[in-house]
Amino acid sequence: MAVLLLVLLLALILFGVGFVFKALWWVAIAVFVIWLLGFLFRAADGDGRRRWYRW
Repeated sequence: MAVLLLVLLLALILFGVGFVFKALWWVAIAVFVIWLLGFLFRAADGDGRRRWYRW
């Protein structure tokens, strides 16, 4: 019985880790898209300084 509970607990932990990694991939993609849009809009300002960062 204890082995079955350990296997179920391991499966639950691995499922949770997999879900978190998938969610982090979506967050990373969203951040990249926002950064890319900021980069493109910043380059279109035409203020003479072509910086890809804000500081």
